[in-house]
Amino acid sequence: MVAVVNQNVINQCVVSQLGIGFRPELARFIESRDDIAFVEIIAEDYSHLECIPQALRDLQERGVTIIPHCLSLSLGGADSIDLGRVKHLNSLARYFDSPFVSDHVAFVRAGNLESGHLLPVKRSEATLQIIAENITTVKEHLSVPLVLENIATTFQWPDNEMGEVEFVSRVLEDSDCGLLLDLSNLFASSHNLGFDALEYLRALPLQRLKYVHMAGGIFKDKLYHDSHGHPLNHQSIALLTALKALCPVARVMLERDDNFPADGELTCELGAIANA
Repeated sequence: MVAVVNQNVINQCVVSQLGIGFRPELARFIESRDDIAFVEIIAEDYSHLECIPQALRDLQERGVTIIPHCLSLSLGGADSIDLGRVKHLNSLARYFDSPFVSDHVAFVRAGNLESGHLLPVKRSEATLQIIAENITTVKEHLSVPLVLENIATTFQWPDNEMGEVEFVSRVLEDSDCGLLLDLSNLFASSHNLGFDALEYLRALPLQRLKYVHMAGGIFKDKLYHDSHGHPLNHQSIALLTALKALCPVARVMLERDDNFPADGELTCELGAIANA
């Protein structure tokens, strides 16, 4: 069972900027908070600028930073990058005057077939070359920096040539991209794949850290699933505390995509991330 964090943990975690993933179901809650410095939007949710809701326009008006987050570039895929997706991502960044945009080190599409999930790539020199070429293409059509996120996974390729942290670090360094560190994804993968999350943190190029994701999940059949629909767990908060001991943490945000709780529960989770 996932443990909910307590007040002692809340008091340990102080960050510079607190954020949350914008969802229509959370718009009224976000509007009521004066401690939300930034929100992240899913780029695929807004196919045209005309689709942007007034709630987001109001947040922008009051000075809240809005970061477009993409799910579908498929930077780890061998297919050519869909430039339409990149240009749309860039149009959102320009509209909101965003400091950067983000996507994942993952595979999601091949031959016009969508996986519907962020899948792990084979960690090899050949894959590094593919990702480098894809990122170069993407960056040529962006007017802001690109930030990359580590994914959560329940499996890995059997013939990987390197560990996950070495692979992610190589991607960041080779592409000169910033890091979106998802600590809940890190906990999930470390639990499911059997590696040390703290060693992972210490090995990352943390000077590239731009912001942090935190989300809830659930244990099922000995695996941990990053559901974004369950309470924030104490393991992710412990990783945030460990991260703070290693480097400055400028922005941390809560993700909730399903099973939206009462405002009081969200307030407790945000309090666990930052003692506002």
